[in-house]
Amino acid sequence: MSRQYLIRRLLIAIPALFGISVVLFGVLAMAPGDPFEELATNPAVPPEVRQALRAKFGLDDPIWQRYLHWLWAMLQGDWGFSFTSRMDVDTLILQRLPTTLIVIGSSQIIAIIIAIPIGVLAATKPYSVFDQIANTIAFIGFSLPTFFTGLLLILLFSIQLDWLPFVYRADIPGSGLPWLWEHIKQSIMPVMVLGLFQGASLVRYVRSAVLDVIKLDYVTTARSKGIGERKVITKHVVRNALIPVVTLVALQMPIVFGGAIVTEQIFRVPGIGSLLISAMLSNDTPVVMGVTFVFACLVILFNLIADILYGWLDPRIAFR
Repeated sequence: MSRQYLIRRLLIAIPALFGISVVLFGVLAMAPGDPFEELATNPAVPPEVRQALRAKFGLDDPIWQRYLHWLWAMLQGDWGFSFTSRMDVDTLILQRLPTTLIVIGSSQIIAIIIAIPIGVLAATKPYSVFDQIANTIAFIGFSLPTFFTGLLLILLFSIQLDWLPFVYRADIPGSGLPWLWEHIKQSIMPVMVLGLFQGASLVRYVRSAVLDVIKLDYVTTARSKGIGERKVITKHVVRNALIPVVTLVALQMPIVFGGAIVTEQIFRVPGIGSLLISAMLSNDTPVVMGVTFVFACLVILFNLIADILYGWLDPRIAFR
């Protein structure tokens, strides 16, 4: 993979992030609600104090001026100040971002581990009993929303069987293996909810991609040369079939983050998804802007990783 290919992808990501920030800031600036609404209804707060606070945070300035001020401050590492938590926005996000990345990353790994072997095996044995069972389970899996699956797992594994905790705790005391096991136990259900939902849709897509590739002429040529079936599938079929699968994974990242927000609310996971919900309910605009921009950055990052994987899976793409 050439260095020029990677540089081109990075240069494309920069204007995309700029455009996303303009749209996000404009939408939030025009949205109804006032972060100082409680102060306005509080008779103990004089109007001049409220006006001084609005002037300090620039809430009465034109939208373009507020955006330029926010952009310049963000480039210098100042992401704003939370009106509700009385903390810097970047501090709030950095406190919760690792938890969200662990949940999302683990769920994506599980989805890929489930989807690729099942999808490939279903495609190599089309219309068999295994193929029909895999398709039926996959159809059920991505038809059920994450909030329903999450509640179902809580009823089964937490209430009925009492195996797993249904409330995520970030302050579990202790250390060593027992402490690690408690963290793993409370992460199982949130990770599985997202992983099974993504894995179910990926199974059908992997199956379709493998079926398209397995009929091509070069696969027939490889078989005619006496190459073993397993080697043909792993070396010639799967690698080329993974290119559209990588595209799907990258394009579905916004859906994954949306599902993570719902899952974090169900299991009380202290991630940036739950931070976004609480900030929206309290009209904490700087936090909403910061979290949504971080989500956008993560989506751009995963798309950039997908572009890099394209160049690895098919070197011809890097030279186009």
